[in-house]
Amino acid sequence: MKKKSNPRREFLKKSVLGGISLAAVPLLGKASFRELNSREADCNPATLDYYGEGPFYTINAPDLVGNVLAAETEVGTRLTISGTVTNLDCSEIIPNTEIDLWHADDAGAYDNGGYNLRGKIYSDSNGNYSFETILPGKYLNGSAYRPSHIHVKVTPPGSPTLTTQIYFEGDTDIPADAAASINSGTYDASNRIVSLTTNADGSLQGTWDIAVEGDGISAIESLHTERGMIYSLSPNPFVDKLTIYFGLFRDAKVSIQIMDVNGMVVDQLSQGSLKSGKHTVVWEAPSQLSVGIYWIVLTVNEMQVHSEKVMRQSFSVYE
Repeated sequence: MKKKSNPRREFLKKSVLGGISLAAVPLLGKASFRELNSREADCNPATLDYYGEGPFYTINAPDLVGNVLAAETEVGTRLTISGTVTNLDCSEIIPNTEIDLWHADDAGAYDNGGYNLRGKIYSDSNGNYSFETILPGKYLNGSAYRPSHIHVKVTPPGSPTLTTQIYFEGDTDIPADAAASINSGTYDASNRIVSLTTNADGSLQGTWDIAVEGDGISAIESLHTERGMIYSLSPNPFVDKLTIYFGLFRDAKVSIQIMDVNGMVVDQLSQGSLKSGKHTVVWEAPSQLSVGIYWIVLTVNEMQVHSEKVMRQSFSVYE
């Protein structure tokens, strides 16, 4: 479902997110906040992978502890993947979606006798998920290597399972791969090729939003436009201080929570009762807070209405 380009939305994006003082930007009404909240990327339903689950799937994988698929001792480059599970048109979030994961180790071998690099996680109350693992190694498939990939089975509550694989941008074995190279139709893999960012410590991170058949619990667009939204986090990534820009469409009681990838609250900013309009708050991260991915969650009248992902970097990035 492709969204049309909106010149005013582009202007607002460049103005508000580009560093112009908030005092210089007129108060935005509902329609403008809706434009700011529109997804910049197309809503792309997740597709099947041509190879399906492949020959190495093992049933009854355990639930992961702390969403960690690869133990700290596992050889390889650390990798974190996160995203949001939604229905097919991306209008509703789907909490408690089971995500069954498995992949090869750094040398390209699968554990077919146990559950190493195998396990299940679940999307949280906001439809968000995240897991930490290593970048999978490659293995020969006939005369060619299969590109690095992670197998995924996605099962929303009461809905069918989608079985697929994700790949990684820049992998030189994608063009020759029978599955990863498909760019149209039922097995189109183009929106399952994840772009990765390298962090200061050498670890990798990427985002893959999963749009699948299923019933969500709330319309994201409705929550944003009727109650409020976070429209900018700066800087992102950040080191010690993060400025949170958010807006309300009516007077309300507001709080902002900072959650880790496991859904645990690590800090909270109680803003109390606020008037409708634009607001800004600066969060100073606790010194003991580790480097990694966090979610900034806006709660309006005790309802979580919007969340945005942020990355905390180490001081070495700026030294």
